[in-house]
Amino acid sequence: MLDQEWIKLIIEAKQLGLTIEEIKEFLTQNSNRDSQVLTK
Repeated sequence: MLDQEWIKLIIEAKQLGLTIEEIKEFLTQNSNRDSQVLTK
């Protein structure tokens, strides 16, 4: 099941004019950053 908060955030990003590719890139970049913080 999808998290409703994530769905809301993605819809808002689309309404602001972001493409799916931009959203994916943002999530990937921040996921990598979060992983680095957790492993330090």
